[in-house]
Amino acid sequence: MALFIAFIIFMASVIGALIFGYSLIFALLVGLIVFAAVGYRSGSSIKELCKMGIDGNRDSMIVIYVMLTIGFLTASWRISGTVTIFVYYGMKVITPSLFLIIAFLLSCLLSYALGTSFGVAGTVGVIFMTLARSGGVDPVLAAGTIMSGIYFGDRCSPVSSSANLVAAVTKTDIFTNVKAMMKTAVLPLILASAIYVVVSVMNPISHVDPELIKAFETEFNLSLWAFVPAILMLALPLIKVSVLVSMGLSIASAVLVAWLIQEIPLLEVIKACIFGYEATGDGLGTLLNGGGLVSMLEIVVILLISCCYSGIFTGTGMLDKLQEKLTAACTKFGRFTIMILISIGSAACFCNQTIATLMCNDLLKKPYLDGAKTDNDSEENDYHIKEELAIDMENSVILIACMIPWSIGCSVPLGFFDVGPKAVLFAFYMWLVPICYWFTKKRWYSAR
Repeated sequence: MALFIAFIIFMASVIGALIFGYSLIFALLVGLIVFAAVGYRSGSSIKELCKMGIDGNRDSMIVIYVMLTIGFLTASWRISGTVTIFVYYGMKVITPSLFLIIAFLLSCLLSYALGTSFGVAGTVGVIFMTLARSGGVDPVLAAGTIMSGIYFGDRCSPVSSSANLVAAVTKTDIFTNVKAMMKTAVLPLILASAIYVVVSVMNPISHVDPELIKAFETEFNLSLWAFVPAILMLALPLIKVSVLVSMGLSIASAVLVAWLIQEIPLLEVIKACIFGYEATGDGLGTLLNGGGLVSMLEIVVILLISCCYSGIFTGTGMLDKLQEKLTAACTKFGRFTIMILISIGSAACFCNQTIATLMCNDLLKKPYLDGAKTDNDSEENDYHIKEELAIDMENSVILIACMIPWSIGCSVPLGFFDVGPKAVLFAFYMWLVPICYWFTKKRWYSAR
């Protein structure tokens, strides 16, 4: 009963934060206090609870380093013109009947390179939405298309904070996970691309505003050197250069491009990397405002608090009874089916991709390990089961948490695009990943 009351208080604090516009940090702190109180009431000392929280955060440190580095990366790409150069040449190749498929594929490419959905949505996404509105394309349809693209990279990029979070909490290798994610993304990507080709032909853009292209040419130095940071970020992880090293080299090259090619003073470039890029005028460049180390601090604090939950849940065993029931449910209905249900419930209640991911891991890690000892996968070792848990989470909660209309992962991009939640219906790739994986999981694992 105490645990149930704690969950009610936590959910109420999350809902209150969303309604009144407060940071989720306050709601998470309330939840941390009430769950710690449950642990204390069950016999754990304050010292033990603190140690549990610290233990829970140990696995998240690499994710924190990656998140902070992503702040530098997104700002350096904006100020160096890397984001701009992709959009500019993307606009140059747009033909009326291929607008939506180009918007989808370019969003996929940039989100994979940057590893961020919000960063791409707030820059490239806004520009494509401007083109769609001026060219007579349904904004809701365009928003759904771009949503699909931005969450392609958010799910499977080696520099994605969500991918690194999953790898950290499941104690699996990020590159192994990315390889598995790419394999399970092939069918949904092909199907989604085919759908967007048909939809593009049926909903052509009437024209691409030439004034917008001229604005790019006027406001930005469109040097081909701006492609270098992206090339490094895309190529280095393929040869298994570590994520942080790849990002560091990409940032260094972007800083050099901004300094030497864009002719921005070095101190201004460094300042932008820390505090975020801010355009000097009021024109098109303002769409690129944002990024920087500071922009990631709230996310880092949320992650640190959330990981304390995981440590307390594990250390006190307060979820053991629920996990026993989930083990039986996994055996009866299948592990991925239960993962889908827990993903929907966690995302709907906590409105946050990070918290939903941690909840899925905390609730289902033990049922996955226990269930594997009694079914056809009984010969797999614990690590292989953790790999299964990781890819199941990537194919469910990571995307589902961004399809719930009131979840941050959905409401923020839709806010950038100025459209309603109906757009999620047209985010075909996001729907196809869990659906295709649900039908093909058994065959995919038997072929590994």
